[in-house]
Amino acid sequence: MQRCPWCGDDELYVKYHDEEWGVPVHDDRKHFEFLVLESAQAGLSWITILRRRENYRRAYAGFDPRIVAKYDEKKIEAMMKDEGIIRNIRKIESSINNARRFLEIQEEFGSFDNYIWRFVDYKPIVNTWQSISEIPPKTRVSDEISRDLKNRGFKFIGSTIIYSHMQAMGLVNDHIVSCFRYDELKKLR
Repeated sequence: MQRCPWCGDDELYVKYHDEEWGVPVHDDRKHFEFLVLESAQAGLSWITILRRRENYRRAYAGFDPRIVAKYDEKKIEAMMKDEGIIRNIRKIESSINNARRFLEIQEEFGSFDNYIWRFVDYKPIVNTWQSISEIPPKTRVSDEISRDLKNRGFKFIGSTIIYSHMQAMGLVNDHIVSCFRYDELKKLR
């Protein structure tokens, strides 16, 4: 069975690749989870974040943006002492800010899912990459989404983070064509 080579043979990475990465998601809590995790990942490896995912789930109240939006200075101080997550004040503060902006988008569009999927006409973009070296770190669409989110007050949410979000949430199928998941996910389009 051939996979995208980026997941290597780490059991956690392989499970994430095989079961989650690129599967179209329409659940707002999952969108919020990955916005938090991908922002935390900036400058680090994704496996570092995957290994801390349960700690993030605990620290971020199961990724409920309504709860996270109410986090205060006392909670931020506690999070800065939490060795189970990345203790970067900018990342933590921006995630709380982004929870508040996330709720505003839900109010305006009915869901974050409605908001983000409209950028791809509500169906995944299916690429035909032969190797991972062809996969871009960002695209015109991720630039557009990032710009719009920043205009709405989101922080720490550049185009590369958004493109990672698009890949993880299935807005784009970036499995290489020889990967067994490529055709499986292509059928979900």
